[in-house]
Amino acid sequence: MRFATSYGTAFNGTDPDRLVAFAQHAENLGFEALYVQDHIALYPGADYGVGELPPTLPYFDPLDCLSFVAAATHRILLGTGVLLLPYRHPVVLAKRLATVDVLSRGRMRLLTVGLGALPGEAHAMGVDFRSRGRRADEAIDVLRLLWSGGPDGVSHHGEFFAFDNLCSYPKPHQTTALPIHIGGSSAAAAQRAGRRGDGYFAGGMLTEHERDRQIELARKTATDAGRDPAEIEYTRWGSADLSPERVEEFAEHGVDRIVVGFAGADPAQQHDQMSEFAERFDLSPQQRTAQPPTI
Repeated sequence: MRFATSYGTAFNGTDPDRLVAFAQHAENLGFEALYVQDHIALYPGADYGVGELPPTLPYFDPLDCLSFVAAATHRILLGTGVLLLPYRHPVVLAKRLATVDVLSRGRMRLLTVGLGALPGEAHAMGVDFRSRGRRADEAIDVLRLLWSGGPDGVSHHGEFFAFDNLCSYPKPHQTTALPIHIGGSSAAAAQRAGRRGDGYFAGGMLTEHERDRQIELARKTATDAGRDPAEIEYTRWGSADLSPERVEEFAEHGVDRIVVGFAGADPAQQHDQMSEFAERFDLSPQQRTAQPPTI
């Protein structure tokens, strides 16, 4: 099992020193990755299904945040959980993701994208809320097309995006295909993971049986699309008090990675929770084997 952690500026604040200290501590303990969340803009009454989000929550831009973290770390992978893909133009996003990946020497490898659940946020970005699934699908295709394209350029003419003979450089670090994971709790998200995703990051308030159905749907959709279902990584959220027995249950359900959030207004308390978790699951060997990519 691989363990990652998440830092939420919405609840832990925007102090850059605290963010860097958290990321460095996670890296030193052997956590695989650091995930950050995303909202472009909030508004009074914004409700994402389980309650309202206070409009003053300070969400960093996730890619700017991860670029900052990358400059202060060496091994830890960089992830989004989730980046709201329908609200980003894929031509610009391809450049930004490749830039972070090159500057971090190949650590922008846990990009997870989702659709967003706030109609007001979509409206503010000029996006029809009902179209965001189709926009996301097309954006994923455009990202991969641009990364794989050569000096003669690539062309695309879709429902939302169109260009001719376009070149996007630099390419990601030592590759032309950054992994793209799909986040969400709906059947559509699971199917999107099966058709286009390199991984599925399950969210939402679902029962274990419902989650099993979702990952099974993702893998069946992959098979139907001629893809290898075994190559779809399965990521789940976990809590700081996870027991070894509970982690074994996760593994029995096919989970590859658990992203753990550590609460606490006090940074020292947060760090202590992380250290206790790392000791519980002996993460140090992961740290010793997780070497930075060669230049």
